[in-house]
Amino acid sequence: MSWLVADVGGTNARFALVDGPDADPSDIESLPTCDYPGLAEAAAAYLDAVGARPPAACLAVAGPVAGGAYHLTNAGWPRGTVEAVRARLGVPHLDIINDFEALALALPRLTERDLIVVGERAPTADATLAVVGPGTGLGVAGLVPTPSGWVPLPGEGGQVDLPAATDREIEVARLLRAEKGAATAEHLLSGAGLARIHRYLVMLDGARGDGLTAEQISEHRDDPRCGEALRMFCALLGAHAGNVALTLGARGGVYLGGGILPRIVDVLRDSAFRARFERKPPLEDYMRAIPTALIVHPGPALVGAAVRLAQTLPGGPPEARPAVPDLETA
Repeated sequence: MSWLVADVGGTNARFALVDGPDADPSDIESLPTCDYPGLAEAAAAYLDAVGARPPAACLAVAGPVAGGAYHLTNAGWPRGTVEAVRARLGVPHLDIINDFEALALALPRLTERDLIVVGERAPTADATLAVVGPGTGLGVAGLVPTPSGWVPLPGEGGQVDLPAATDREIEVARLLRAEKGAATAEHLLSGAGLARIHRYLVMLDGARGDGLTAEQISEHRDDPRCGEALRMFCALLGAHAGNVALTLGARGGVYLGGGILPRIVDVLRDSAFRARFERKPPLEDYMRAIPTALIVHPGPALVGAAVRLAQTLPGGPPEARPAVPDLETA
């Protein structure tokens, strides 16, 4: 019987059924989070629509999960508990995990067709991995190899301080701090953050213009100020991803997720992303050896949720450590 898996963000909740950790997700549906009062209601609506009553489920949510409780950071849903969702759905076995924990668990299962290499280095086998992803928010997680399998390291790395370095970035950070009271990475490295960068650049230049969304900015990349906003976004992301690599010792690679970057691959590759990733004196050589790749798989967190169920279902054997994807320079 199929398992229920989900990737629930601040904007959309994606649900699917999967027949095991090696099977592709099926019956994938995306539901707007604003249409439902909470996680249990959205999941129940999906199960009613597909007519399924799975024996196990893993729901990956964009926010912290601890002590049997969860909270979606960028959604209007109330805090909830694993037990309350399990009771509402009638699912005997339920896991709720951070969405980037699920994304990290999926990394060893990705293939060349799921990735676009950004840089020139292949990964180091059996080394720690990291994933960073700007979307509605900014997610960060790690994945550590152990003798009994891969162990994910979820966290809230999107809430660290913004790594502004150039004069222009520092001016933008100053405006951000004045508006928000703090200059955290997620405030600029997200969909709303990209729009905020553009708005601040308009202010700094004394120009006029309506506020643009992230989608509009990416569509008008030939506009000088939109182009600058995108390049600054990518440069700051590179600096942030480099900080994550140093913090976790992610010598196996840093992978880029989220919904923004696949729409601006050309900008990402031509930007200062990789230069800022490597610019960590006195460890530039250390950083040059760490690969970076963009995830273009359509549902990696769904795959990771299935992996989690394979690890946690009663009687299931611990997952053997899979090989790190063999990336080649694109």
